Parts: sequence; structure tokens; C-alpha cells
Amino acid sequence: MQDTSQRAAELAAWLAGTDIDLLELRTPHGTLRLGRQGDDIVELPGQEERAGETAETETVAVKASSVGVFLRSHPLATQPLASIGQHVQAGQLIGLLNIGPLLLPVAAPQAGIVDALHVQGGVAVGYGAALVDLHPL
Repeated sequence: MQDTSQRAAELAAWLAGTDIDLLELRTPHGTLRLGRQGDDIVELPGQEERAGETAETETVAVKASSVGVFLRSHPLATQPLASIGQHVQAGQLIGLLNIGPLLLPVAAPQAGIVDALHVQGGVAVGYGAALVDLHPL
């Protein structure tokens, strides 16, 4: 029988040959999350299941610093600034808030891995609205 690290390596090799950005496998023994980081596949923090309870790994919520329309990419670009599973550095641009002609940066407060996007691009948000969740590194 194969050990867990060998199985994870095989899954990572398989994932590298696909266009899947995030793979999450849940079993009675735990959760395995693999995601893309550029051309590399990395293991992401996941959820641990203990005695029937799910305990989530602590995340950092990136919140709107103002009211505005949340943009996942610059208006002149098609590539999103941040995607689920992406590794980001502290201060890296992960979105924009559009207020009339003004574009305010939404930056990662610390290094981490993008875990969730709470708001789709082009949606109006209020002050303090959760935009993105990061798993700290």
C-alpha cells in the first residue's frame, strides 16, 4: 500500500496535466487540497476532521476599505489579479475597488494562499465587506 505523500505526489503530477486550479479530496481520514502556484502544484492548508467535527484552518479576511464596485482584474486587462489557490505576497494587488473614475487597490495584508473569493467581479460592496480569504503562510 502506498503512503500518503506518494499518493499526494501522484495526484499533483496528474493535476499538473490539467487545467484544474484547485483539487480538494475529503476522506474519513482528512482533507487534501492541491492548487496551482504558477507552474507548480502545492499542497494547500485544508480542513481537519476530528470526531465528526470539522475545524477550519484559520484564515485572514481581506475586507473592502471603502464602498465601491469590486473588480477582480484591471479594466484594461483580462487576467484576474488573484485566483483561488494562488500564492500571494504581502502588499500584492489582489483586486480593485472602483469608485467613479477612481481605482483603489485591494492588497494582501500578508503572505498567503487565496482560499476563497467572496465577491464576483463587478459587484457593488459596502465598507468592511469580506472580499477574499487568505490562508497565512
